[in-house]
Amino acid sequence: MTTAARTPVPARTPIGRVAVIGGGTSCEHDVSLASAAGVAEALLAGGHDVVRLTIDPEGVWRDGGDRPIGLAGAVHVLRSCAVAVPVVHGPGGEDGTLAALLDLAGVPYVGSGVGAGALAMDKWVTKLVAEALGLATAPGVLLTRASAAAYAVDHPVVVKPVAAGSSHGVSLVREQAELAAALDAAFALDDRVLVEDVVVGREIDVAVLASGAELLVSPALEIRVDGLFDFEAKYGGGADFVVPAPLSSTEQKALESAALAMFTALGCRGVARIDFFLTEAGPVLNEVNTMPGFTAHSQVPQMFAAAGIDYVALVDRLVRDAVAGRATPRAAA
Repeated sequence: MTTAARTPVPARTPIGRVAVIGGGTSCEHDVSLASAAGVAEALLAGGHDVVRLTIDPEGVWRDGGDRPIGLAGAVHVLRSCAVAVPVVHGPGGEDGTLAALLDLAGVPYVGSGVGAGALAMDKWVTKLVAEALGLATAPGVLLTRASAAAYAVDHPVVVKPVAAGSSHGVSLVREQAELAAALDAAFALDDRVLVEDVVVGREIDVAVLASGAELLVSPALEIRVDGLFDFEAKYGGGADFVVPAPLSSTEQKALESAALAMFTALGCRGVARIDFFLTEAGPVLNEVNTMPGFTAHSQVPQMFAAAGIDYVALVDRLVRDAVAGRATPRAAA
């Protein structure tokens, strides 16, 4: 493990066409479009030949000119590229769906593979993995529509869909009267819902970047927000990001160790953001994001920028590592 330090931008020799995929059918469609636009601009700034592809909210693949080309057309385009960057957050993208498509098409890609994407997207399974590693998580229960009818709360809890991101469908429930609406919001996005005890602690994120044979750990980022770090706080300017987060050496080591353990156990590749609550007893895992928000102002780019790896250099490194580490012979088109 190497803590990210100031790293020079690699020599920018051409690597061929780079496909950037954005959009998707999940509730994170618009967030994904913003991330994909940022990644594409960073690639252009790095001298790469960028091909843009978008999945619209109905699941139709479109080219850079917004012309519908369908799945077959998209695969044809993808197979003409040296590498793909699937910047599709949430179900239908980050959950391993696009990784499977790219594996079948024989196209190297940035980010985690099918297994890691599916495991990390499932917040309940992520908790089970963390607990098997000896990492603390918030006490919680898994509910379906059938079991939710008998569930009652007698203390504050957070209700969230098992597989969704950007804090969509997440509610803070303080009393029984608030539960029904919270469950409805979560079940609107998923058939399974996670109900967790509220954890009192600082919200700290750590990013891990797999670069060659090294795992680079970013400086930690602290999220300071008044109340729940929900969708409005994330994207409406209601939260402050402090990076590097003020931490003792013991706290920093504990967070880095936990982040690396989750990244490795899940089999992540590329970059992932691991979110924690830092309590008096130590880190409590919240979730793992294998395709986190990726504009220049998002958490992961800010964390690596604090270590001297700017946005353009970070994106450049990701695509080059994907080509070098997972180049797959492609059958003739």
